[in-house]
Parts: sequence; structure tokens; C-alpha cells
Amino acid sequence: MELTLSSRLKHAWDVFRNREPTHNYQNVGQGYSHRPDRVRLSKGNEKTIVTSIFNRIAIDVAQLNVTHCRLDDNGRFTSNINSSLNNCLNLEANLDQTGRAFLHDVVMSMFDEGCVAIVPIETSLNPAVTSSYDILSMRTGKILEWYPKHVRVRVYNENTGNREEVLIAKKNVAIIENPLYAVVNEHNSTTQRLMRKLALLDMVDEQSSAGKLDLIIQLPYTIKSEARRAQAESRRKDIEMQLKDTKYGIAYTDSTERITQLNRPIENNLMKQIEYLTTLLYGQLGITQSILDGTADEQTLLNYHSRTIEPIISAIVDEMKRKFLTKTARSQNQTIMFFRDPFKLVPVTQIAGIADTFTRNEIMTSNEIRQIIGMKPSDDPKADQLVNSNLNHPEAGMMPVEEEVPMEEQMPMEDPSVEVETAPSVGADTPMSELMKAMN
Repeated sequence: MELTLSSRLKHAWDVFRNREPTHNYQNVGQGYSHRPDRVRLSKGNEKTIVTSIFNRIAIDVAQLNVTHCRLDDNGRFTSNINSSLNNCLNLEANLDQTGRAFLHDVVMSMFDEGCVAIVPIETSLNPAVTSSYDILSMRTGKILEWYPKHVRVRVYNENTGNREEVLIAKKNVAIIENPLYAVVNEHNSTTQRLMRKLALLDMVDEQSSAGKLDLIIQLPYTIKSEARRAQAESRRKDIEMQLKDTKYGIAYTDSTERITQLNRPIENNLMKQIEYLTTLLYGQLGITQSILDGTADEQTLLNYHSRTIEPIISAIVDEMKRKFLTKTARSQNQTIMFFRDPFKLVPVTQIAGIADTFTRNEIMTSNEIRQIIGMKPSDDPKADQLVNSNLNHPEAGMMPVEEEVPMEEQMPMEDPSVEVETAPSVGADTPMSELMKAMN
């Protein structure tokens, strides 16, 4: 319905003008200058290059499509299930995060802590009473204490804006352990050793760039008595004040004094150890520098996805399948699966050949190929059929049928009583006169 001027004036609303003057802003909740539910890395991870590696892996895992789906009797994917769990995984996990942002949060927290909990925040029924409930929202929680059948988790409460501790049964929360725990989170693992070396390197850099000159002033007299020591201290303060108070930091000395500067670069093998540990960590994580800077080839990416991404996403999916799907749901062929779009890594120059191969072998329809390259579906019914367009397919209902020949058009049966003249047989030794006679 078209809005007229009167209806616009009646129904218009502006966020800055239509504010209630008597609104109590204390009811909104506690305010922050930063986002309080965002994951905060601990143990100094945010200060090292390890954070960039974790973030790259988390982004690649979040790109996968995790869905609540149904299988056939042979364990093959048939269709997605329109459920609240599928809505959390793909659209909205909670009030603050989308499905992709939630999965990114899970992976980052898992790498930081070594073990992370996926906590159902809102459910249709009480999980302590029944196991048949729908998950309406979920969040990532940090496990503080372990009990035989329960865990104490610190999770963000969107109603109060604070992180609160709750005691939850293990059967109602998905507990995901890092598959690369021995490489990343173990006390003396490669990652922890690299982080300690990087902390030492930062300490050396801070000392060398602390703004000190590190000078030694050699005076032309010996300092043994208190008077000489006081005279040397006065001379030191004099040079210090000259460097500090002047515009360009210039001081003068006596011709008999000699100044030696000590802030020279310290020669050690710390940088070599860091380079060695970085290369070792890349190899153990199945990642290369080309993956981080986006120049990896197809074989490198395939190796990275199979050795690094697949174990992480499988650990997440298997645990959610075990905790969030009941035995009845699994008996009904319900499951949680992840899918990776193989065409994301294919260059545009190869799309045409791949599209022809997939449609010719009746693997994908034309509309499915058009959707991959970003084109709208075609209205042609043939575009939704698995047919080879290179072959001539007769239309449905137009198959050729053998027509029956009327009886009057059929050849009459030969009457045995009628003699039929036959041409004389001609052989190789027949005279020419008989051949001419037979032709006439």
C-alpha cells in the first residue's frame, strides 16, 4: 500500500526523535565501552604471532556449512531439517552472534583454553526433566572446574551483561577438546615454547628501546675519596641536564673526558630459535606461510583442509551430534553434518570446463551451476533436470510409436493356384542372345 503524506506523519518513527523523555535507562543494563561477550585470549596469546594462526584456522572452519539434516537408509544426505538447532548453526546462535560468528568463537576459545563448552542457553523444555527439547540459543563457555558428571562453566549472560558461573550436567553441554592439544596447549608443547621465546624477544626489544643512552663517562681523575665521588656525580648530573633540557639533546664535555656508549645490539641466537620453532609449529599444524598470505596452490590447500580443518570441525560436529540429538532423533536418520563448497577455490577460468563436465555427466543441473556462479535460476524446466544437453532427448509423451498398417494396404497373400512368371536364371555362362531376350 502506498504511503500518503498523512499516513507517513501518523506512522513515522525516528530513533533520535521518538524517544520517551521519562525513560529509565537503568533498566537497559550495565554498559561497557567494549563488547563484553567477545572472546578474550589468555596466557599472552594476544601478544604473539600465534593469534594470527588461530584466527586463520577459525575463519576457515567458520566458512564450512554445518547443518542439522536428514539421511536416507544408506547414510546419504537427503534434506535439511527446519529446526531451531539448524537456525542456531546457520542464522542466529544468540542475541549477539550469527551462526558463523559463533563457530569462529568456538574455535578461538578452543585453541586458547584447550577445551571449550557449547552451552544451550534457551531451550523449549527443561533439560533436567527431559532430553527431548529444542535448543533456541547457545553460547561458548569456559570450563572452570570438572566434576564426575557436571562441569562448572563461565558463560555470558545476555540479560545482565556479565559472565556468570553455572553448574551444568555433562550430558546437556557439548564439551569439545582441541584435537591439536598436544601441539598447542600442552605445557611444553611447540606453541608454548614459541610463545616464551617471543616473550623474551619482546623483553629485549623493550630494554633496547627504553629511551636510555647507556653512557659511561671516563673522568681524568681517580674516584676513591668521597669528594671525588661527589664531583663525579655532579659531573654526571650536569651532562644529563644538558641532554634533557636542550632542544636537540646536545651536551659538551672536557677534552680530557671520554664517553663510551653501551646500547649496542646484543648478539644471541634467540631469533634463530624463534624461526626454527615457527617452522616446526607450521609443520605440526599442517599450515604454511602461503596459506596465511593467500598464495597457496590447490594441493597445499587440500592438504591443509584434510590435516587441520577436518579434525577440528569433525570434533565439533560429533560432539554436538552426541549431546544435542537424542537416540530417537538419530534412529530417525537425523544428524549434524558439515559441507565444504569445492567451487570456492576454483578460478574463473576453470568454471566453464567444470560446469560442462558436471552437467554432461548428469551430476548437477544447469540451475545449480548458475547458482554457484551467482546467476539467477532459469525458468526453463529443463534447467532443473539432470540431462545431458549435448544429446537429443525426445520430449516427454512424444516417444515414437509404430503405426499399424491398415488391412487394405497390406500386401495380399500369394495364391498357390496362380502361377507367377519368374525371370530365367542368368549365369556366368549364359549366351548374349539369351541375355538380351531376358532383358526385353
